[in-house]
Amino acid sequence: MFEPRNEPAQRGHEVEETILGGPPRYTKAQVAAAAEVPVARAEQLWQAMGFAHVDDDAVVFTDADVAALRALVELVSAQVIPPELESAVARSLAQTMSRLAEWQVGIFRSLLGDKFAVDIETTAQVAEVILPVMERMQGYVWRRHLAATAARELTERDPGADERVQVIGFADIVGYTRLIRDFTELELARLIDGFEEVATRVVAENRGRVVKTVGDEVLFVTDTAPEAAEIALALNEEIARTDLLPPLRIGLAMGPVLARFGDVYGSTVNIASRLTSVARPASVLVDRELAAALRGRPEYQLISIGPTKVQGFRGLRAWALRRAS
Repeated sequence: MFEPRNEPAQRGHEVEETILGGPPRYTKAQVAAAAEVPVARAEQLWQAMGFAHVDDDAVVFTDADVAALRALVELVSAQVIPPELESAVARSLAQTMSRLAEWQVGIFRSLLGDKFAVDIETTAQVAEVILPVMERMQGYVWRRHLAATAARELTERDPGADERVQVIGFADIVGYTRLIRDFTELELARLIDGFEEVATRVVAENRGRVVKTVGDEVLFVTDTAPEAAEIALALNEEIARTDLLPPLRIGLAMGPVLARFGDVYGSTVNIASRLTSVARPASVLVDRELAAALRGRPEYQLISIGPTKVQGFRGLRAWALRRAS
């Protein structure tokens, strides 16, 4: 015998149906059968996207789930996505969309105030109006980034190579742990928004690309040494001109980088991260390879600080990067 659904759960399901465009109709076995894939494969993809395990008899899937599973299967069948990367593609896409969804729900919450998730009719009406606009905007931004990335790959690099020499940079807010303890949630949100706004703008203006932001830290990548140097120095200069943001520690390293599903990996990434952890506030530390690439350029000054003790790297040398007087 089924227990009656409690009121908060009922409201949650009503909002969920509005967002998904229809009520749940299928169990996971029925979805798999409709998409003509084994249940195990469908469940593996579902969990790769970050969703919890679903009981066999739970009716939680919609027509949109069937269509999405069919589309992915078609891409694999057409060899657009290699079979061995199927779950990795789903996982990478889900991680990006999960963050986007958290931000968008925050917009709904701030827009509706006390009515959010209480006045279901108003919440549903607002969702019906706003969601199509958000969806179009997401499509536009995605296509713009896709065009820019494709152009860069076709004109500047060997498009078949996943590993290439690049400069990795980390910028880290000084004293973030203390700020979390002392700031209100609103003050902390303003701090993070301000930091991400400055970082995104400075990186883009100097032909770099933000890979990701994680709380108090931004990870960016550039194709040349001067671009990375300008980003790092300009970030510290921008921060120094305002009293709204704490100073940054910045570490840069140049070398082979493996690019995979929008993220970057390799020892070059680890070196940049370690240099950031030992940099002084409002300073930039660079590794041996980047220092060699910048040496001789009159606009920069490099000051050797000798071997640096960092975990995992013995005898790592670092240079402080400054603008020439």
